[in-house]
Amino acid sequence: MVNETQSPVASSSAFSFLSKSWKEVRVSADADFQLIRNRANSFKNLATSFDRELENFINSASTTFPSARRPPAEIDFVKRLQPKLSEFRRAYSAPDFSKRVLEKWGHSGSIRIDLSAIKNAIVSEADDGSGVVDFDGARRRRRRRRWVRFMEEPKVEKDYWEPIRALKARLGEFERRRSPSTVDIFEGWKSGELVEKVKSSLGVPPLDVPELLACLIRQSEPFLDQLGVRKDVCDKIVESLCSKRKNQLLMHSLSGEESSIIGNDNINDELELRLASVLQSTGHCYEGGFWTDTAKHDMTDQKRHVAIVTTASLPWMTGTAVNPLFRAAYLANSAKQNVTLLVPWLCKSDQELVYPNNITFSSPEEQETYIRNWLEERIGFKADFKISFYPGKFQKERRSIIPAGDTTQFIPSKDADIAVLEEPEHLNWYHHGKRWTDKFNHVVGVVHTNYLEYIKREKNGALQAFLVKHINNWVTRAYCNKVLRLSAATQDLPKSIVCNVHGVNPKFLKIGDKVAAERELGQQAFSKGAYFLGKMVWAKGYRELIDLLAMHKSDLDGFKLDVFGNGEDAREVQSAARRLNLNLNFLKGRDHADDSLHGYKVFINPSVSDVLCTATAEALAMGKFVVCADHPSNEFFRSFPNCLTYRTSEDFVAKVKEALANEPRPLTPEQRYNLSWEAATQRFLEYSELDKVLNEDRGEGSTAKINGKALAKSVSMPSLTGLYDGGLAFAHYCLTSNEFLRLCTGAVPGTRDYSKQHSQDLNLLPPQVENPIYGW
Repeated sequence: MVNETQSPVASSSAFSFLSKSWKEVRVSADADFQLIRNRANSFKNLATSFDRELENFINSASTTFPSARRPPAEIDFVKRLQPKLSEFRRAYSAPDFSKRVLEKWGHSGSIRIDLSAIKNAIVSEADDGSGVVDFDGARRRRRRRRWVRFMEEPKVEKDYWEPIRALKARLGEFERRRSPSTVDIFEGWKSGELVEKVKSSLGVPPLDVPELLACLIRQSEPFLDQLGVRKDVCDKIVESLCSKRKNQLLMHSLSGEESSIIGNDNINDELELRLASVLQSTGHCYEGGFWTDTAKHDMTDQKRHVAIVTTASLPWMTGTAVNPLFRAAYLANSAKQNVTLLVPWLCKSDQELVYPNNITFSSPEEQETYIRNWLEERIGFKADFKISFYPGKFQKERRSIIPAGDTTQFIPSKDADIAVLEEPEHLNWYHHGKRWTDKFNHVVGVVHTNYLEYIKREKNGALQAFLVKHINNWVTRAYCNKVLRLSAATQDLPKSIVCNVHGVNPKFLKIGDKVAAERELGQQAFSKGAYFLGKMVWAKGYRELIDLLAMHKSDLDGFKLDVFGNGEDAREVQSAARRLNLNLNFLKGRDHADDSLHGYKVFINPSVSDVLCTATAEALAMGKFVVCADHPSNEFFRSFPNCLTYRTSEDFVAKVKEALANEPRPLTPEQRYNLSWEAATQRFLEYSELDKVLNEDRGEGSTAKINGKALAKSVSMPSLTGLYDGGLAFAHYCLTSNEFLRLCTGAVPGTRDYSKQHSQDLNLLPPQVENPIYGW
C-alpha cells in the first residue's frame, strides 16, 4: 500500500504526467495542421504560377503573329480555354480554401480536386463545329475518344502486376501439359543433378564451399594459434569439412583420377592434393611470393641428396657430435640418396678449449680422417658419405659452438635438396644468411637439448628461459618444415612431433650379446655393483644424485657408487660429496664402451635435464639394470624390463636395492632391434616424412596420378602459414644484421662473418668478398 504522506506527491506527479502528455499531443497536432496549411498554400501558388505562365504564352503568341495573319488553331483553342482556367484558379486560390480543406479533414478523409470543369470545357471546345480547329478528321476523332475515355474511367490504381499474373498462369498451364522428358529436365535442375553433371564433366571438379573453408582454416593456423585455438582443434574442423566432401564423392561415381586422390588417409595430404589438382587443371603454377625464393632446384630427375648439419664434431664426445655421425652413416648405407655431413671447424685456439686430451688438428682433412677411423671401428662397415666443414667459434660461457657466417653457403646449390638441422634452434639463434627453406626443398630439425632446463639454473634464469623459449619458437618456425623432438622433455615447438630417432653404437649391442652368451654358459657376467657416468657439471644430474644419497644415507648403508666424468664443476661436485661424507668414488671420464665398465650391473642416472640420455640407452644395450627418474626424457626406455623408474626418493632407494639383489633379463630380438640405428633410421624417415619426400621422384609419397601425370603438392597455392613464416624469417634476418643486438643477446663477437683465420684454414675467399647479403 502507498503511504499516506506520499499520496499527494504521487497524485501531483500523475497529474503533471497527464498534463505533459496532453501538451505533447497538442503540439504534435498543431505541427500536423501547419504542414497541411503549407501544402494547401503550395498548391495555390502553383495554380497562380500556371495562370501567369499561360498569360505570358498567349501574349507572346499575339506578338509573334500580327493581326494581318490568322494565328494557328492551337493558339485560338487555348484562348477560348483561358476563361475556364481563370475560373478554376479563382476557385482554388480563394483565401478560405485552406480553411475549407481543414474542415473536411478527418480520420480517413483526403483532398479531392474536381477536374470535371476542365474536362467539359475541353470537350465543348473540341465539339464546336465552327471549323476553327482545323485538324484531320480521323485523327481529331481518335484523340477526342481517347481523352474522353481517360477522363471518364474510374479513378482506381492500375494493376501493373497483371502481366506477371498472366505469365504465371501461362507457366502453370505449361507445367500441366509438359511431356515426361521435360519433367526430367526440370526435376534434375531442381535437385541439383544438372549442376553436378556439369561439374563432373570437367577434368577436375572445382572446389566446393567446405573445401574452401578447410583450406582457409588450415592456412590460418598460425593466427588461430595466437588466438588460443589449438592445432588439434583446427585439424578436427578440417577433417570434418573434408569428410563431408568425401562422403559426397562416394555417393557418386568417381573417375579414376579423383578416386586416387581421395584414397589417401591423411586429411592434410588429401586436401593439398585436391587443391593442387584444381590449380593444375586451370593451368596455374605458384612460383613463389614476397618472402619466397623461387630458385629451388628440381631434384626429381637425379639421385636425392641429404645434408646433415650439426653443432659439434669429434673428438668432442657430445651427443650432437656422435648421433648425427651415425645418422649420416646409416642413411648413406641405404644407397638411396647421397649424404653430406656438415660439421663445425674450430681454429686451433678453440680446439684446445674443446677437444679432450689436448687433441688438435692443423687441417680439416686431418680431422676428417680421425672422424672416419673412429666411426668405422664401431659400425663395422665403410660409410660412403661426404664430410664438409663450416666456420664456428667456441663460446666459453655456454660451452657451445656458434656458427660464423652463413652456414647455408657451404652446401653447393646442386646438392641443396634436403637439410637435417641437428639442434635447429642452436644453429639459427644468430643465423644471418639465406633462409634454409628457401635454399632446400625440405628442412627437418632434430631437437637434442633441453636448453630451458639449463638456463633456469643460471642467474635470472626465469627471465632468460622466457626469452629463449620464444626465440626457439621463432627460429624453428621460420627455418624448418618439420621438427622432431627426441622426448617430451623439450619445449613444445611449432611443426614438431615427439619421436626417438637415435640408436646406440653397435659396439654396445655386441657387448650385450657377449654378456647374454656368458650367462647362458653359467658364467658370472657382472662382478661389480653400481656406477654413474656423465660430464661432471651440475646440470647433468650430479645435484640430484648428491641430494638423494645425502637424504637416504642410512637407508643405503654400505652402498658404494663409482662416478666417471670430467667437467667444469668437478671440483665443486667432489667437495660437496666429501662435505656430506657420501660413499662416492670419483674416477676420470672414459668411453662407455671401455672394458673397465663391462662388469658393472647397475647404471644410475638421476638426471632430469636430459632430453634422451645416450648413456641410458647404451647401458640397456649392454644388458645392465638402469635406475632412472620417472621423467619424460626416459619415456622411450620404460618398455624395457631392465629399466627401473622411480618417482620419490623412497622409491629411489627401493629400486636401487631391487637392482642390486636381482639379475637383469636378456634382451629380446625386438628390444635389441628397437635400440639399433637401423630402427632409429627407419623411425627418422617415417616421422620426418622423408620417406615421402625421397619417393616423390618415383611418383610415390605425396604425389597422385592426374591424367597420367604425377601431381606433386608443390603446385599448390601460397598459404597464410608460409607468408607468416616468411615474415618471421625476414625479421630475424634484419635483427641479426646488427652487431650491437647480437652482442646484447649473447652472441660471440665477430660471428656474423667468419674470420680471416677461418678463410685460411678452409681455403675461403676473404669474408668481405664471400659474404654478400644472400637471397634478400
